[in-house]
Amino acid sequence: MNMILFMFTLSLVLSLALTALNFWLAQTNPDTEKLSPYECGFDPLGSARLPFSVRFFLVAILFLLFDLEIALLLPLPWATQLDSPTTTLTWASALIFLLTLGLIYEWRQGGLEWAE
Repeated sequence: MNMILFMFTLSLVLSLALTALNFWLAQTNPDTEKLSPYECGFDPLGSARLPFSVRFFLVAILFLLFDLEIALLLPLPWATQLDSPTTTLTWASALIFLLTLGLIYEWRQGGLEWAE
């Protein structure tokens, strides 16, 4: 128990010391050149703080959702070697069917359209 407490205390002190060293060594005087947005060597043409379209985030979230759902199918080749492969294939087919229904729904609702 004492060894665990010692290691925890040592890691806490070390992390605090490294954080303090980072603040001490860091440069804290940025100039206008460093604060300006970088555009491949050219002067900035406009504001870099323009808002993104909500459709971009919607398509990104849909991609992550469908991509993660497809990742559930990756162990399928090994799962077919179990005692009852028909159950595994039935569940996999149901998952693919639900994903297809979700994609059709999003397509019909216009969630995948870029132009308004």
